[in-house]
Amino acid sequence: MKKIDRFLLAIIVGVVLLVIVALALALTRQPQGYMDETTPGSIAYNYIYALKQHDYERAYGYLAPNLKGYPPSLDDFVADINLNRWQFEDTERSSMTIEDERINGDRAVITLTETRFYNNGLFGNRPYSQSFELTLRQSEATWKLITGESYWVHCWNDGRPCK
Repeated sequence: MKKIDRFLLAIIVGVVLLVIVALALALTRQPQGYMDETTPGSIAYNYIYALKQHDYERAYGYLAPNLKGYPPSLDDFVADINLNRWQFEDTERSSMTIEDERINGDRAVITLTETRFYNNGLFGNRPYSQSFELTLRQSEATWKLITGESYWVHCWNDGRPCK
């Protein structure tokens, strides 16, 4: 009877385990897409997702129209984004999660974490995570964005021209 090489067996078992782990991660990963708009957190998430999908009309609809510097049209909204492109860093290799949702009356502060994945060669995929907050206010049973730390143009709050 032939004796099985233990080193070869360990390699085969290791490869099988890696395949199982990869499949489990792929199957349990939440699909990226719009969430139902029942909570302020889901609206904040949808705002970011709409920006990443270049669905500017939908993203524009999430802004509170009573902002001091509210863009008067969709074209102005897109122009503000293009002028402040660094605030709207667009990467296809990222994921967004809602970390915290604090509601106090008609105001909600949502903490989101964006994880970006950078590829540095065959084994150099390294993630970078950044947390930031978006603030919403409830008006007539709908939540609208009133300020943010990222994915936001600060002149919308100031009332000064963004140009």
